[in-house]
Amino acid sequence: MTPAINLLKKYGIAHSVLSYHHDAAAESYGGEAVQQLGLDPAQVFKTLLASTETHELLVAIVPVSGTLDLKALAAAAGFRKCGMANAEAAQRATGYLVGGISPLGQKKKHRTFLDASAQALPTVHVSAGRRGLEVALAPADLLQLTEGSYATIGKPR
Repeated sequence: MTPAINLLKKYGIAHSVLSYHHDAAAESYGGEAVQQLGLDPAQVFKTLLASTETHELLVAIVPVSGTLDLKALAAAAGFRKCGMANAEAAQRATGYLVGGISPLGQKKKHRTFLDASAQALPTVHVSAGRRGLEVALAPADLLQLTEGSYATIGKPR
């Protein structure tokens, strides 16, 4: 079990775990999950970490079918700008490896923003904390567990 799954079980949150064989040569972790599991790309979300001008780490959860709008994320968090956190900082702060970073069960609490597109969905799929492992849950439950909020932070490719 991963910390993400343990957290869901601890709070009795309805969820389902999906797994697939991860291919180390895959170009996109999220794209691989969509393809391997036959999921709708609008329902599969990637977890990204950004760093603000004060070096605060922010968690951004956006659809794999699009990209993160760093300017919109900065504005949602009350900053003028932010950039992507480096992989080492993201791994150290979350306790997960890049490609398997879950928004759930991270080592430290970070302000979390879920793209507003998730509001219209019954469930979203996010990393369960390991490459090749996804968890499906209601967006409201995801926000409750992360103490996050909705923000329009995703943009189409």
